[in-house]
Amino acid sequence: MVLGAAYVPVSSSGAAPGPLHGTVTGAGKPLRGAQVRLFAGSRSGVRELGRATTDATGSFAISYARPAAGVLYVEATPADARRLRLRSVVAVGEGGAVPARTMSHVRVNELTTVAATYALAQFSGRHGIEGPSPGLQNAAATTFNLADPATGKPGGVVTNADNGTTNETLATLNTLANLVSLCVADTTRCESLLRLATPSGGTAPQDTVQVVLNLVRNPTLSPTGLYNLARTSKHYAPALTAPPTAWILALRYTDTNLYAPGRIAFDAKGNVWASNNWLPGTQNPSPYVSVLDPTGRPILGSPIQGGGMKGGDWGAAVAPDGSVWVSSYGGNSVAQYSATGKPLSPPGGWKNGGLIHPQGIAVDQRGNVWIANNYGLETAPGQGNVVVYPKGDPSKAITITGGGLNHPFAVQIDGFGRAWVTNAGLGGAQLVNTRLAPLIGKFSGSVTVIGPDFKPTATSPIESSSFKWPLGIAIDSRNNVWLNSYLNSTITRLASDGTVAGVYKLPEKTFPWSVAVDGSDRVWVAGFLTPSVWTLCGVNTAACPPGSTTGTLLSPPKGFQNKAIEHLTAVQIDQSGNVWLANNWSRVVPPAGGTGLVQLIGLATPVCTPLTPVPVRPSSATPASCPDRTTAANPPTGKGTGTNLYTVRPGDTLSSIGRAHGESWSTLYQRNKTVIGRDPNLITPGQRLTLH
Repeated sequence: MVLGAAYVPVSSSGAAPGPLHGTVTGAGKPLRGAQVRLFAGSRSGVRELGRATTDATGSFAISYARPAAGVLYVEATPADARRLRLRSVVAVGEGGAVPARTMSHVRVNELTTVAATYALAQFSGRHGIEGPSPGLQNAAATTFNLADPATGKPGGVVTNADNGTTNETLATLNTLANLVSLCVADTTRCESLLRLATPSGGTAPQDTVQVVLNLVRNPTLSPTGLYNLARTSKHYAPALTAPPTAWILALRYTDTNLYAPGRIAFDAKGNVWASNNWLPGTQNPSPYVSVLDPTGRPILGSPIQGGGMKGGDWGAAVAPDGSVWVSSYGGNSVAQYSATGKPLSPPGGWKNGGLIHPQGIAVDQRGNVWIANNYGLETAPGQGNVVVYPKGDPSKAITITGGGLNHPFAVQIDGFGRAWVTNAGLGGAQLVNTRLAPLIGKFSGSVTVIGPDFKPTATSPIESSSFKWPLGIAIDSRNNVWLNSYLNSTITRLASDGTVAGVYKLPEKTFPWSVAVDGSDRVWVAGFLTPSVWTLCGVNTAACPPGSTTGTLLSPPKGFQNKAIEHLTAVQIDQSGNVWLANNWSRVVPPAGGTGLVQLIGLATPVCTPLTPVPVRPSSATPASCPDRTTAANPPTGKGTGTNLYTVRPGDTLSSIGRAHGESWSTLYQRNKTVIGRDPNLITPGQRLTLH
């Protein structure tokens, strides 16, 4: 049963779609006498809408009044198999980026249980499934890609030509379903499952839903033991033929002219915008931008053409007004689109500020658009600048020089409104796998910090021996700056004052291209030469397994791998906790474009989108799920002081925050009194507090 989920009568004002009919099966057979409960989950919590008991054929019917928002799901618990809990999504309500849908007939089995639990992992708590929009609804809709709740069979996406037999996801899904089936009738093997699915230092799961949740949240848990146990059940096929390195479910999504995608950005609804380097099968610059909904379906007329797009590369960002900015490397411009996909830039793109092969793009709290004007790989050392369109107005372009700017590649905004820019310097990537490869060690790089006044700070350029062609950059909720160095497979963490706070080595030949931070400050890294994704524990070590420290590797040593993943240039986190990847190349020598975007389902802590600009977890405790993007704190003062911002999370108190950061609650309150208000006991998730 759902722990802590009390019965709450639903208002009679809800729409009545007629009774829900369904069938509960386990190990391929109808389950008689199972208690079935229908729940509604939303930002307001979990409500039970009705219940029934299955007959001899496993069938049931529940009449209910449908709430307007949130999601509906059923859970079934057989009386004679107390460890077995099955789950299936019934409806997706309004409030997400996908159309609302309601099932009138549903099948509840092991496969629907795995699908619903993975997709909704970040919204599953002790009361059931609940959380803020649009992430909750988008996650529920993703369930249908994995399993069809009408038939209880694998969904249309996991079995299509882009997935199916081309990667391990369908086999992994079936293997997990076989594990759940062990608790239908076999007490001994079920107890073995519960034991193997217990995290180190954690408590044993009480039922099969908790087993699956443990595997989503601890994907490296007991791969060999669980695989061997799953082989004793043959109800779902095809299944894995060897132990996985991790229990991940990855789906690849493709679309017409979605080819060699370079960078990903999410809008407020959770739709996915991606640039495209080349036209399919060529190295000719692509004139298209791709837009997918959270379930991977093309929308807004995707692929979108116009606005000056010519070879989209590593620049993509969404402004507070919903407009989307994408760099046009081949067009020496940037393209701008409305939230509905209409080109807003002229046919040649916005060129103001003297753009030459622009790369990264970011939008700050004031709506200013920052562009890393790279100048291209072949130009002389020391060239490049940063161009800013104040409040998104190209006619008022500001060109920033100095501060060590040298072929700037990525730009990201911190909580103080400062822009952090990676300087790639010479084009070291061109030397890989050539006779000039020994020169790679000669390349370094630096970071330039530019203040809200559009002037490089006195600390710029920041240099470190760990910088070897730094590319991607991301900033966590405490304003630590994480950047990946391509040529030495290293991740460097800078404190908010620019000092090096940590250097973390990945396997050789990873050649990481991109980095992202999730809502628990965990760090996700996309490998280019090695097609894989690594996860590091961030500064919030409480969100990591016991014994972890900042920089501890949480993924397998070789990263999360799946045949759907190709050579990556982007990793981003959405509001449902999915990790999205850009398959930029499918082959390195000779270069060939990659196919599609990949979604790792339910692995990360959700992040407000568009970025705020630092990562914040969406919350149900505030009227708006995400905080206002238009405010920035005062920049820190002093070298090495570690001044940072902290975003209040559900359950926080001033005392708990103070203990974690080495100061008293009263000192913390006095510093943030204007933010908190008169009562120090009333802090609100989403508030940003200044630490010492």
